[in-house]
Amino acid sequence: MRKPRVFFHVQHLLGIGHLRRAAILTRALREAGFEVTLASGGMPVEGIDVLQLPPASSADLKQLLDEHGKPVDEAWKARRRDALLDAFRRCAPDVLLVELFPFGRRQLRFELLPLLDSAKGKALIVCSVRDLLQPRPAREAEVLECFEHYFDRLLVHGDPRVAGFERSFGSAARLAGRVHYTGYVAEEQAAEGDAGSDEVLVSAGGGAVGGRLLEAALQARPLCALRAKTWRILAGVNFQGLDALQARAGDGVVIERFRNDFTLRLRNCVLSVSQAGYNTVVETLQARARAVLVPFAAGGEVEQTARARLLEERGLVQVVDEAVLSPATLAAAIDRAAAAPRPAPGAVDLGGAQASAALLRKWLA
Repeated sequence: MRKPRVFFHVQHLLGIGHLRRAAILTRALREAGFEVTLASGGMPVEGIDVLQLPPASSADLKQLLDEHGKPVDEAWKARRRDALLDAFRRCAPDVLLVELFPFGRRQLRFELLPLLDSAKGKALIVCSVRDLLQPRPAREAEVLECFEHYFDRLLVHGDPRVAGFERSFGSAARLAGRVHYTGYVAEEQAAEGDAGSDEVLVSAGGGAVGGRLLEAALQARPLCALRAKTWRILAGVNFQGLDALQARAGDGVVIERFRNDFTLRLRNCVLSVSQAGYNTVVETLQARARAVLVPFAAGGEVEQTARARLLEERGLVQVVDEAVLSPATLAAAIDRAAAAPRPAPGAVDLGGAQASAALLRKWLA
Protein backbone atom coordinates (compact mmCIF):
# COMPACT_ATOMS: atom_id res chain seq x y z
CA MET A 1 0.00 0.00 0.00
CA ARG A 2 1.50 3.34 -1.05
CA LYS A 3 2.11 6.17 1.39
CA PRO A 4 -0.32 9.10 1.29
CA ARG A 5 1.19 11.92 -0.75
CA VAL A 6 1.35 15.60 0.16
CA PHE A 7 2.28 18.41 -2.22
CA PHE A 8 3.33 21.41 -0.11
CA HIS A 9 3.72 24.88 -1.68
CA VAL A 10 5.72 27.52 0.21
CA GLN A 11 7.17 30.93 -0.71
CA HIS A 12 9.67 32.91 1.35
CA LEU A 13 10.48 36.47 0.27
CA LEU A 14 12.31 38.65 2.83
CA GLY A 15 13.67 36.08 5.26
CA ILE A 16 13.63 32.29 5.40
CA GLY A 17 11.12 31.77 8.21
CA HIS A 18 8.29 30.47 6.02
CA LEU A 19 10.57 27.89 4.43
CA ARG A 20 12.03 26.79 7.77
CA ARG A 21 8.59 26.22 9.26
CA ALA A 22 7.54 24.30 6.14
CA ALA A 23 10.67 22.16 6.40
CA ILE A 24 9.86 21.26 10.04
CA LEU A 25 6.32 20.32 9.02
CA THR A 26 7.64 18.28 6.10
CA ARG A 27 9.95 16.33 8.39
CA ALA A 28 7.10 15.58 10.81
CA LEU A 29 4.84 14.47 7.95
CA ARG A 30 7.49 12.12 6.61
CA GLU A 31 8.07 10.65 10.07
CA ALA A 32 4.30 10.08 10.27
CA GLY A 33 4.36 8.04 7.05
CA PHE A 34 3.57 10.64 4.38
CA GLU A 35 5.42 11.08 1.11
CA VAL A 36 5.98 14.84 0.79
CA THR A 37 7.01 17.07 -2.11
CA LEU A 38 8.03 20.47 -0.72
CA ALA A 39 7.88 22.96 -3.60
CA SER A 40 9.69 26.20 -2.76
CA GLY A 41 9.41 29.41 -4.75
CA GLY A 42 12.00 31.36 -2.74
CA MET A 43 15.74 31.69 -3.17
CA PRO A 44 17.59 28.41 -2.48
CA VAL A 45 18.63 27.83 1.14
CA GLU A 46 21.49 25.46 1.89
CA GLY A 47 20.52 22.45 3.97
CA ILE A 48 16.79 22.40 3.12
CA ASP A 49 15.80 19.83 0.50
CA VAL A 50 13.07 21.16 -1.81
CA LEU A 51 11.65 20.91 -5.29
CA GLN A 52 13.01 24.28 -6.43
CA LEU A 53 10.75 26.46 -8.58
CA PRO A 54 12.23 29.41 -10.50
CA PRO A 55 13.17 31.47 -7.43
CA ALA A 56 11.69 34.82 -6.45
CA SER A 57 12.41 37.30 -3.69
CA SER A 58 11.12 40.74 -2.74
CA ALA A 59 12.49 43.87 -1.11
CA ASP A 60 9.08 45.14 0.01
CA LEU A 61 6.75 42.07 0.06
CA LYS A 62 4.94 43.55 -2.96
CA GLN A 63 7.03 43.37 -6.13
CA LEU A 64 8.48 39.99 -7.07
CA LEU A 65 12.10 39.88 -8.18
CA ASP A 66 13.71 37.05 -10.11
CA GLU A 67 16.97 35.30 -9.22
CA HIS A 68 18.91 38.23 -10.74
CA GLY A 69 17.05 40.86 -8.71
CA LYS A 70 15.00 42.06 -11.71
CA PRO A 71 11.20 42.51 -11.60
CA VAL A 72 9.49 39.43 -12.96
CA ASP A 73 7.56 39.66 -16.24
CA GLU A 74 4.65 37.72 -17.71
CA ALA A 75 6.93 35.24 -19.47
CA TRP A 76 8.65 34.46 -16.14
CA LYS A 77 5.26 33.99 -14.46
CA ALA A 78 4.09 31.63 -17.19
CA ARG A 79 7.30 29.61 -16.96
CA ARG A 80 7.01 29.25 -13.19
CA ARG A 81 3.29 28.46 -13.27
CA ASP A 82 3.91 25.69 -15.80
CA ALA A 83 6.78 24.27 -13.72
CA LEU A 84 4.55 24.22 -10.62
CA LEU A 85 1.61 22.58 -12.37
CA ASP A 86 3.86 19.97 -13.97
CA ALA A 87 5.37 19.10 -10.58
CA PHE A 88 1.89 18.85 -9.04
CA ARG A 89 0.65 16.51 -11.77
CA ARG A 90 3.71 14.27 -11.43
CA CYS A 91 3.18 14.07 -7.66
CA ALA A 92 -0.54 13.18 -7.95
CA PRO A 93 -1.04 13.99 -4.25
CA ASP A 94 -3.77 13.09 -1.82
CA VAL A 95 -3.28 16.44 -0.04
CA LEU A 96 -2.41 19.88 -1.39
CA LEU A 97 -0.96 21.96 1.45
CA VAL A 98 -0.62 25.68 0.67
CA GLU A 99 1.28 27.95 3.01
CA LEU A 100 -0.42 31.31 3.78
CA PHE A 101 -2.54 31.83 0.63
CA PRO A 102 -5.26 33.15 0.43
CA PHE A 103 -4.54 35.01 3.70
CA GLY A 104 -1.37 36.39 2.11
CA ARG A 105 0.83 35.99 -0.99
CA ARG A 106 -1.68 37.70 -3.31
CA GLN A 107 1.21 38.38 -5.69
CA LEU A 108 1.31 34.62 -6.40
CA ARG A 109 -2.27 34.34 -7.67
CA PHE A 110 -0.88 33.83 -11.19
CA GLU A 111 0.29 30.34 -10.15
CA LEU A 112 -1.74 29.47 -7.05
CA LEU A 113 -5.20 29.86 -8.59
CA PRO A 114 -4.31 27.48 -11.47
CA LEU A 115 -2.80 25.11 -8.89
CA LEU A 116 -5.97 25.16 -6.81
CA ASP A 117 -8.09 24.63 -9.92
CA SER A 118 -5.98 21.56 -10.75
CA ALA A 119 -6.40 20.16 -7.24
CA LYS A 120 -10.09 20.87 -6.66
CA GLY A 121 -12.03 17.62 -6.48
CA LYS A 122 -8.84 15.53 -6.70
CA ALA A 123 -7.08 16.21 -3.37
CA LEU A 124 -7.80 17.43 0.14
CA ILE A 125 -6.88 21.13 0.01
CA VAL A 126 -5.48 22.56 3.25
CA CYS A 127 -4.10 26.01 4.11
CA SER A 128 -1.26 26.35 6.61
CA VAL A 129 -0.84 29.66 8.49
CA ARG A 130 1.11 30.88 11.50
CA ASP A 131 -0.60 32.08 14.68
CA LEU A 132 -1.04 35.72 13.58
CA LEU A 133 -1.54 37.37 10.20
CA GLN A 134 -0.87 40.89 9.01
CA PRO A 135 -4.44 42.25 9.43
CA ARG A 136 -6.06 43.45 6.19
CA PRO A 137 -9.78 43.99 6.94
CA ALA A 138 -10.51 45.41 3.49
CA ARG A 139 -9.47 42.12 1.87
CA GLU A 140 -11.27 39.70 4.17
CA ALA A 141 -14.29 39.27 1.88
CA GLU A 142 -11.98 38.36 -1.02
CA VAL A 143 -10.04 35.96 1.20
CA LEU A 144 -13.21 34.25 2.43
CA GLU A 145 -14.55 33.83 -1.09
CA CYS A 146 -11.35 32.15 -2.23
CA PHE A 147 -11.03 29.97 0.87
CA GLU A 148 -14.65 28.81 0.77
CA HIS A 149 -14.39 27.97 -2.94
CA TYR A 150 -11.18 25.95 -2.79
CA PHE A 151 -10.13 24.92 0.73
CA ASP A 152 -11.32 22.09 2.98
CA ARG A 153 -9.38 22.88 6.17
CA LEU A 154 -7.20 25.55 7.81
CA LEU A 155 -4.24 24.63 10.03
CA VAL A 156 -3.40 27.49 12.43
CA HIS A 157 0.06 26.87 13.85
CA GLY A 158 -0.49 28.50 17.21
CA ASP A 159 -1.95 28.09 20.67
CA PRO A 160 -5.41 29.66 21.13
CA ARG A 161 -4.52 30.34 24.77
CA VAL A 162 -2.02 32.88 23.43
CA ALA A 163 -3.75 34.16 20.28
CA GLY A 164 -7.04 33.17 18.71
CA PHE A 165 -7.20 33.38 14.92
CA GLU A 166 -9.89 36.06 15.18
CA ARG A 167 -7.32 38.44 16.67
CA SER A 168 -5.78 39.03 13.24
CA PHE A 169 -8.60 37.81 10.97
CA GLY A 170 -11.85 39.45 11.98
CA SER A 171 -14.03 37.14 9.89
CA ALA A 172 -12.72 33.96 11.56
CA ALA A 173 -16.21 33.02 12.75
CA ARG A 174 -17.18 32.41 9.11
CA LEU A 175 -14.65 29.57 9.06
CA ALA A 176 -16.07 27.77 12.10
CA GLY A 177 -15.54 24.03 11.83
CA ARG A 178 -12.68 24.35 9.39
CA VAL A 179 -10.14 26.10 11.66
CA HIS A 180 -7.87 23.70 13.55
CA TYR A 181 -5.20 24.88 16.01
CA THR A 182 -2.10 22.70 16.01
CA GLY A 183 0.15 24.36 18.57
CA TYR A 184 3.35 26.13 17.57
CA VAL A 185 5.63 24.36 15.08
CA ALA A 186 8.94 23.63 16.81
CA GLU A 187 12.10 21.78 15.83
CA GLU A 188 13.06 18.73 17.83
CA GLN A 189 15.16 19.62 20.87
CA ALA A 190 18.86 20.06 20.16
CA ALA A 191 21.48 17.62 21.42
CA GLU A 192 22.73 18.00 24.97
CA GLY A 193 25.83 20.07 25.68
CA ASP A 194 27.04 23.21 27.40
CA ALA A 195 27.82 25.33 24.30
CA GLY A 196 26.85 28.95 24.86
CA SER A 197 26.43 28.70 28.62
CA ASP A 198 26.89 31.99 30.47
CA GLU A 199 26.51 34.03 27.25
CA VAL A 200 24.09 36.71 26.08
CA LEU A 201 22.81 35.62 22.66
CA VAL A 202 21.70 38.33 20.21
CA SER A 203 20.10 37.32 16.92
CA ALA A 204 18.19 38.90 14.04
CA GLY A 205 16.90 35.83 12.20
CA GLY A 206 17.88 34.91 8.66
CA GLY A 207 16.55 37.96 6.84
CA ALA A 208 18.16 41.15 5.61
CA VAL A 209 16.50 43.32 8.27
CA GLY A 210 17.67 43.60 11.88
CA GLY A 211 20.69 45.86 11.59
CA ARG A 212 19.25 48.43 13.98
CA LEU A 213 18.70 45.79 16.64
CA LEU A 214 22.26 44.50 16.35
CA GLU A 215 23.70 48.02 16.57
CA ALA A 216 21.57 48.83 19.62
CA ALA A 217 22.63 45.59 21.34
CA LEU A 218 26.30 46.37 20.79
CA GLN A 219 25.83 49.80 22.38
CA ALA A 220 23.56 48.50 25.18
CA ARG A 221 26.15 46.04 26.51
CA PRO A 222 28.12 48.50 28.68
CA LEU A 223 24.87 49.95 30.06
CA CYS A 224 23.34 46.77 31.50
CA ALA A 225 23.97 44.36 34.35
CA LEU A 226 25.18 41.61 31.98
CA ARG A 227 28.09 43.68 30.64
CA ALA A 228 30.68 41.23 32.01
CA LYS A 229 29.22 38.27 30.11
CA THR A 230 30.35 37.16 26.67
CA TRP A 231 27.93 38.53 24.07
CA ARG A 232 27.45 36.47 20.90
CA ILE A 233 25.79 38.43 18.09
CA LEU A 234 24.42 36.43 15.15
CA ALA A 235 23.77 38.68 12.18
CA GLY A 236 21.83 36.31 9.90
CA VAL A 237 22.67 34.84 6.51
CA ASN A 238 21.32 37.78 4.47
CA PHE A 239 22.52 40.66 6.68
CA GLN A 240 24.60 43.33 4.97
CA GLY A 241 27.22 45.18 7.03
CA LEU A 242 28.79 42.33 8.97
CA ASP A 243 32.33 43.67 8.52
CA ALA A 244 31.39 47.09 9.86
CA LEU A 245 29.74 45.52 12.90
CA GLN A 246 32.77 43.33 13.59
CA ALA A 247 35.06 46.36 13.40
CA ARG A 248 33.26 47.92 16.38
CA ALA A 249 33.10 44.80 18.53
CA GLY A 250 35.30 45.00 21.59
CA ASP A 251 36.59 42.36 23.98
CA GLY A 252 33.95 39.92 25.09
CA VAL A 253 31.85 40.31 21.93
CA VAL A 254 31.71 37.60 19.26
CA ILE A 255 30.02 38.47 15.97
CA GLU A 256 29.09 35.71 13.53
CA ARG A 257 26.68 35.22 10.67
CA PHE A 258 25.13 31.88 11.59
CA ARG A 259 25.56 28.88 13.89
CA ASN A 260 24.28 25.34 13.41
CA ASP A 261 24.07 24.96 17.20
CA PHE A 262 21.86 28.03 17.66
CA THR A 263 19.05 26.23 19.48
CA LEU A 264 21.49 24.58 21.90
CA ARG A 265 23.09 27.94 22.64
CA LEU A 266 19.66 29.47 23.06
CA ARG A 267 18.82 26.85 25.68
CA ASN A 268 22.08 27.49 27.55
CA CYS A 269 22.31 31.27 27.31
CA VAL A 270 21.87 33.68 30.21
CA LEU A 271 19.53 35.77 28.09
CA SER A 272 18.38 36.10 24.47
CA VAL A 273 17.81 39.34 22.54
CA SER A 274 16.04 38.89 19.21
CA GLN A 275 13.34 40.00 16.85
CA ALA A 276 9.88 38.47 17.25
CA GLY A 277 9.47 36.41 14.10
CA TYR A 278 7.50 33.20 14.46
CA ASN A 279 10.41 30.74 14.32
CA THR A 280 12.67 32.68 16.67
CA VAL A 281 9.88 33.10 19.21
CA VAL A 282 9.04 29.39 19.08
CA GLU A 283 12.69 28.44 19.55
CA THR A 284 12.96 30.86 22.47
CA LEU A 285 9.87 29.41 24.16
CA GLN A 286 11.08 25.87 23.56
CA ALA A 287 14.44 26.76 25.13
CA ARG A 288 12.66 28.46 28.07
CA ALA A 289 15.14 31.29 27.69
CA ARG A 290 14.91 34.63 29.45
CA ALA A 291 14.30 36.91 26.50
CA VAL A 292 13.92 40.42 25.16
CA LEU A 293 11.98 40.74 21.90
CA VAL A 294 12.30 43.72 19.54
CA PRO A 295 9.53 43.19 16.96
CA PHE A 296 10.09 44.17 13.34
CA ALA A 297 7.54 46.91 12.57
CA ALA A 298 8.71 48.66 9.40
CA GLY A 299 6.25 49.24 6.58
CA GLY A 300 3.22 48.99 8.84
CA GLU A 301 3.93 45.40 9.88
CA VAL A 302 2.14 44.56 13.15
CA GLU A 303 2.29 40.74 13.32
CA GLN A 304 5.55 40.55 15.29
CA THR A 305 4.50 43.31 17.69
CA ALA A 306 1.17 41.60 18.42
CA ARG A 307 2.88 38.26 19.10
CA ALA A 308 5.50 39.82 21.35
CA ARG A 309 2.95 41.78 23.40
CA LEU A 310 0.73 38.73 23.91
CA LEU A 311 3.70 36.77 25.23
CA GLU A 312 4.74 39.69 27.43
CA GLU A 313 1.22 39.73 28.94
CA ARG A 314 1.77 36.10 29.94
CA GLY A 315 5.05 36.99 31.64
CA LEU A 316 7.17 35.02 29.17
CA VAL A 317 9.30 37.81 27.61
CA GLN A 318 10.20 41.51 27.80
CA VAL A 319 9.46 43.71 24.78
CA VAL A 320 11.03 46.85 23.32
CA ASP A 321 9.06 48.40 20.47
CA GLU A 322 11.14 49.27 17.42
CA ALA A 323 9.87 52.87 17.59
CA VAL A 324 11.58 53.43 20.98
CA LEU A 325 14.58 51.16 20.48
CA SER A 326 17.80 52.69 21.79
CA PRO A 327 20.80 51.41 23.74
CA ALA A 328 19.19 52.70 26.95
CA THR A 329 15.74 51.17 26.42
CA LEU A 330 17.26 47.88 25.35
CA ALA A 331 19.61 47.79 28.35
CA ALA A 332 16.69 48.43 30.72
CA ALA A 333 14.68 45.57 29.17
CA ILE A 334 17.69 43.27 29.40
CA ASP A 335 17.98 44.01 33.11
CA ARG A 336 14.26 43.30 33.65
CA ALA A 337 14.49 40.01 31.77
CA ALA A 338 17.68 38.95 33.55
CA ALA A 339 15.96 39.43 36.92
CA ALA A 340 12.90 37.34 35.93
CA PRO A 341 12.55 33.55 36.29
CA ARG A 342 12.84 31.31 33.25
CA PRO A 343 9.45 30.52 31.66
CA ALA A 344 7.77 27.44 33.10
CA PRO A 345 7.62 24.22 31.08
CA GLY A 346 4.41 23.85 29.09
CA ALA A 347 3.66 27.58 29.05
CA VAL A 348 2.56 27.19 25.40
CA ASP A 349 1.72 24.25 23.13
CA LEU A 350 4.78 23.44 20.98
CA GLY A 351 3.50 20.24 19.38
CA GLY A 352 2.32 21.81 16.13
CA ALA A 353 4.35 19.71 13.70
CA GLN A 354 3.20 16.36 15.06
CA ALA A 355 -0.40 17.57 15.52
CA SER A 356 -0.52 18.74 11.89
CA ALA A 357 0.53 15.30 10.68
CA ALA A 358 -2.07 13.62 12.92
CA LEU A 359 -4.84 15.90 11.62
CA LEU A 360 -4.00 15.23 7.97
CA ARG A 361 -4.00 11.49 8.57
CA LYS A 362 -7.36 11.74 10.37
CA TRP A 363 -8.92 13.76 7.54
CA LEU A 364 -7.68 11.37 4.87
CA ALA A 365 -9.05 8.42 6.83
